Formats: sequence, C-alpha cells, structure tokens
Amino acid sequence: MLDAACELQRLRRRPDAHKGQFGHVLVLAGSTGYAGAACLAAEGALRSGAGLVTLGVPASLLPVVASKLTACMTHPFREVPGGAFALGALPDILAFAERCNVVALGPGIGRHRSTEKLVHALIPSLGKPLVLDADALNALEGHAAVLKGARAPVVTTPHPGEMVRLTGLPTRDIQARREEVAAAFAREHGVIVALKGHGTVVTDGSDTYVNDTGNPGMASGGTGDVLTGMVAGLLAQGLDPLPATCLAVHLHGLAGDIAAAEAGQLSLTATDLLRCVARAFLKRSPG
Repeated sequence: MLDAACELQRLRRRPDAHKGQFGHVLVLAGSTGYAGAACLAAEGALRSGAGLVTLGVPASLLPVVASKLTACMTHPFREVPGGAFALGALPDILAFAERCNVVALGPGIGRHRSTEKLVHALIPSLGKPLVLDADALNALEGHAAVLKGARAPVVTTPHPGEMVRLTGLPTRDIQARREEVAAAFAREHGVIVALKGHGTVVTDGSDTYVNDTGNPGMASGGTGDVLTGMVAGLLAQGLDPLPATCLAVHLHGLAGDIAAAEAGQLSLTATDLLRCVARAFLKRSPG
C-alpha cells in the first residue's frame, strides 16, 4: 500500500484551522430496516476527519437517525412507500450536494426500482467526487457503463458478490484473479476500485495495491459501511482518490486489528471497529 504516514502528513492541521477547511460529506444511505448502515457510514466519515457530515435519508428514517447521531447533521429526502429513496428526490439531492465536497452513496439504500433509477441518474449528474458502495453498486448490475459518464472521480468499494453483479463474472474467477479483475474494471470504467476481502485490492487500472491489514473478524454486517464513510472523509479533506482509498482501506483494516486484539475476532462488530478508527490514525500518524 501507499505510505500511510506520508499521506497522513498531508492531513496535519494548522493551529488556526476551522471545520470549513476539512470538507463537507453528504452521505446518502439507509432505507426501512437499514438505518444502522446509514449511521455507520456517516460516523466513518466523521472519524476520518471530515469537517462536516450530513446524512441524507428517506424522509421516514429521519427521526431514527437523528436520535442515533450527535455530531452529524441529517436531512430528509423524498421516498417511495416503504421507506426508500425515490427518483423524485433527484433535484433536491443535486441542489443539496452543491454545498458539499464529496458524496457517498449506497449503504442500506435497498433495491427498489425507483432507488436504482435514482442511482443511474445521480452518477452522470453530480459534479462532486462520489463513493459508491453496497446497493448503489447492485443498482449498476447490467448498467455499469453509467460509470463512464461520471463528471468527477468515482470510488467503488465492492465485495466479491457485488463485483459479480458489476462484471458478470462468476465468484470463483473473481477470487482467483482479484488484482486482474479489479484493474480491468477500473480501466474500462474510469474509476477507482477497492475490491474488498482478504488482501483488499485498490487500483485505478494502472497502479494496483494489496492491503495487508484486517482480519476475519471484520466479516460481519456494517464494516463495509464504515469504510465507505472513511473514503469519503479523506476525499473531503483534499486527498487524491487513489491515495485516499488506499489510506482508508489500510486504516480500516488496522482499526479492525486493534478491535480484534481487544474483543476477539468472533465478537467483533462494526461498532467495535468504528470505535478503534481514532487509534488506527494515531498509530500511523508521523511524529
């Protein structure tokens, strides 16, 4: 991976710093039954140093996430019956995103047809760096070419199952050729790929890195949502997409290792990992 200490050096803050200098992340996440994914992603962005984070959710989820979060702002968007983002939310999302630096999209948004159409419309419409995970990637099954129309850098963070849906390849082929498959997809679609799993692969199609932190205890619901927020938080502070993704993946795995050392792999949860993100940053910070 890239030198974590070197990249963290770029994030050092002047004594007179203020929150407006460290970016505003808009996290679009959640649907009925998946408010936790939304909160984990938003807190991942905060723990990674973003100056401001707004969690945008389907309107009916607002009371739930607002009661769970204290350091994030929240915002309701138009929803379909059943509590998922509606395609009709597009104008409001685009208007809100104008005041933000980075958008993270996907954790827990579900696979309602209207939500998937919203994903297809947002990618070519947003002029801000975009982090895509979970159901935002599932929405691209059969529609991956939409990524080529993005107006700003895109980071994708698929696990192998999501990579199956993006590429049409069987899982065994993806897992046997992880670096090759990830790099080929990144080149073809002009995106950064972080193919999650043992030895997460991060590539822009030209340069490829394999992560050496993390453990099997992280194989539980919600840990990927934290990573989504971490990538977005680092992008918001001005790191370039490939270094930001590499650093987020490395620190995410390191936080998992710290959590496993305390709680064991079997009992490790995404909230344990989130709690250890700060110590992961401290462990790799220079000086």
